[in-house]
Amino acid sequence: MKYAYFSILSLIIFTILTGMIYGSVQQSFRQGANDPQIQMARDIALSLEGGTPITSLSLPAHIDIAKSLAPFVIIYDENGKSLLSTAELAGETPAPPKGVFEYSKNHGEDRITWQPRDDVRSAMVIKYAGETSKNFVLVGRSLDEVEKREGQLVSHLLFGWVVGLIVILGFFVVGQRFKFD
Repeated sequence: MKYAYFSILSLIIFTILTGMIYGSVQQSFRQGANDPQIQMARDIALSLEGGTPITSLSLPAHIDIAKSLAPFVIIYDENGKSLLSTAELAGETPAPPKGVFEYSKNHGEDRITWQPRDDVRSAMVIKYAGETSKNFVLVGRSLDEVEKREGQLVSHLLFGWVVGLIVILGFFVVGQRFKFD
């Protein structure tokens, strides 16, 4: 009987560990998706705070955020009106929810996942450019590749979990058959 309890406990622990591995790796993938945007948003905000005119900024070309993996930049004024944008979605400059600007102003920066349409998900960083320029710098990029990696992670962990369960159940069956209790 002890062998049965040990097998059940092993299944539970193995399942919990698999879930913890998934959560840790998925969060690493997702948080890493912000890295280029953090650097770009901070650099652009520093330029604006230093007095660089918006028209003098060196920004990427126009990007269709539904198709491209390239980072995009949108600069908003203090009222959330777009001043400059390299991003397009259905021919228009996308706008995040208004609460993003308020949070960014109060905390200096915000990092969000934004889904303006069912087929478009972006990792975005919104940086408040300070009291001097009073602008918001939004830098984002597609999460398509990150989500593909997450799908592969699920497949690999599911396979490993099933193999692990089979091994644990195999030991249980062998233990019951040969009465190792």
